[in-house]
Amino acid sequence: MQSDVEVITPELARDWLLLNTQNRPLSKAFVQQIAQQIERGEWQLTHQGIAFDEDGALIDGQHRLAAIVKANVPVQCVVTRGVAKSAFTVMDTGRKRSGRDALALAGEEHSTHLAAALRGLHLYLTAPDSAWSGQNAAVSNDQLLAVLAQHPGMRNAVREAIPMNKAFRITVTAAAVGWYATADARPEIDQHPWHESLVTGAGLRSGDPRLTLRNTLLNLAAGRSHRKRDDSREHLLYYLKSWNAWVEGRDMKLLRRSPGETMPRVSRRTAPPRFADGS
Repeated sequence: MQSDVEVITPELARDWLLLNTQNRPLSKAFVQQIAQQIERGEWQLTHQGIAFDEDGALIDGQHRLAAIVKANVPVQCVVTRGVAKSAFTVMDTGRKRSGRDALALAGEEHSTHLAAALRGLHLYLTAPDSAWSGQNAAVSNDQLLAVLAQHPGMRNAVREAIPMNKAFRITVTAAAVGWYATADARPEIDQHPWHESLVTGAGLRSGDPRLTLRNTLLNLAAGRSHRKRDDSREHLLYYLKSWNAWVEGRDMKLLRRSPGETMPRVSRRTAPPRFADGS
């Protein structure tokens, strides 16, 4: 068995794919994900690569090769030849390194929540009204680290979001993105009356957007306790609608999402305080 670093052109990748006679079914979504990483310049040379067995059949790397063809960009890759046929059963059985893993290795606290929140912020900034789940919404580890470098305030946003999640079941992702987006767009607004009242629920009268947001999400949580789904996009929409009403001094007794409703932007308007706590 011998391994070498080689430059794999799209033409060579296309030829090698013809030697794919006993591999698992190709995932088009995974190919698209790798191709996008190549196009963004995120491809890096690692020990993982392309492998051929003793008879020259391709036994590992079909997704990488298909992605090189799709991206139409040559990349460096480790190519191993002469792998025993019996090794096929133990290939690709390791766990892929997640965004949480990458952030934890970088020394970040709350890495699980932070990874999800950074992904949510990326989608909010680039595709707010698209689906936030599935392969089409995948965000690479390099992208997560880049988002954190550009928006370091997300670390504090996650810390502010965790108590909100515990208090009224909003997802940490929605609360963190909502907190960061509003604080970043309106730094002159004191967020603490908003946050404290959402967490405690104390002294809120009917029509206060904070009470309406709390009650709406608590009711949703009670009705969806049996469902496993990511409600972050819906929760963020409710968060921003409520925050806009609060900062504008408007009552909000009903909170719902209309069919086809787009993600709200942070309001630039401000009205005199109207609520019981002076906020």
